[in-house]
Amino acid sequence: MLSLVRTHPSQSGRGPLNPGSRAGLGAAVVLLAFVCVLELADRSTVRFVPLAAAAPLLAAAVTSWRVVLGVGAAATVVGAVFALTEPTMSVVAAVGVTTVAVATVLSGVVAAIRQRQAEQLVELSKLATVAQQAVLRPLGPQVGTLAVAGRYISSTATAEIGGDLYEAIDTPYGVRMIIGDVRGKGLDAVRLASIVLGSYRHVAFERADLRAIVADLDRAVARNVGDEDFVTAALVEERGGTLTIVNCGHPPPLLLRRGKVIPLEPPAPAPPLGFMPVVRTRVERLEPGDRLLLFTDGLGEARRDGEFFPTADRAWRLLGHGTVGDGLASLEAALVEWVHGQLDDDIALVLMEYAGPRSTRAVAVPSWEVGAAEA
Repeated sequence: MLSLVRTHPSQSGRGPLNPGSRAGLGAAVVLLAFVCVLELADRSTVRFVPLAAAAPLLAAAVTSWRVVLGVGAAATVVGAVFALTEPTMSVVAAVGVTTVAVATVLSGVVAAIRQRQAEQLVELSKLATVAQQAVLRPLGPQVGTLAVAGRYISSTATAEIGGDLYEAIDTPYGVRMIIGDVRGKGLDAVRLASIVLGSYRHVAFERADLRAIVADLDRAVARNVGDEDFVTAALVEERGGTLTIVNCGHPPPLLLRRGKVIPLEPPAPAPPLGFMPVVRTRVERLEPGDRLLLFTDGLGEARRDGEFFPTADRAWRLLGHGTVGDGLASLEAALVEWVHGQLDDDIALVLMEYAGPRSTRAVAVPSWEVGAAEA
């Protein structure tokens, strides 16, 4: 359910060479071949062996230190062979071979440092991903009267993870959901997202009014952020077929009904959490089969050649059929294809379908307990 930052073995310097590494290694080999051709074509006093020093330098930019030393050793051998085949080994030839050898050692050191830094970055990314997975627990396939699916799509533009968040809980007051977006990226954003979700998971069972929940969340955010930090959020409640929404500076949910896509704009704009939002509720009556898409602003910002992804135009075709999980998978595939795999921001998605009123009230449990019970 969670699609987070993915790493490749080549990112840490282990495993098969990636295309960039192969290209760098190929350039180094071509350079060595070029030096050999020049030396064989012109056996005058002009020496081309020092040019071979660039081969390990090229390799150091993209490959591991072992590969760099291999390239450097080959370059040194090439230089030594040409120096030894001279009628009288000159000082110039000896200096050329020495230059290649020194460049090889320095390139190996540079490659080792770069490789170590890359490995540390991968490990930090893994730790951050684990932290985010602990915050974003999988949504249960059925929460109250709603079929629910959640999806987190990480951007490929940065190794940093974002602070997008979501949750769905079956409470005594109905099924309640939240989707939000923390300003910024990295572990600070994940920390604030965990604070918001932790507070929400508690107060969603305690407060009868969504506006009271907003006030509680606003205080939680204000106590834990700087003056310029905030969290946009949309809170949704379904009870007996009545949908209530409060919006704190967040993109409006999209209602999918009988082939139409309806943005559920708030009655009045409200600032994000952290800025003491005064919110008004929007109320809609749901019909069996209605679907609701909650999303963060990364979806609205996804673009190709300056053209934004047409969410509203494609929403019904992508999300209106199959299960809610199938719908989100179709949306993600279309989105990745649209941006050619290069997203600028993380995206959190929640899709729910209303199945109609239930005859008896089931025991209200958090969605993560539903997922744990099924596991």
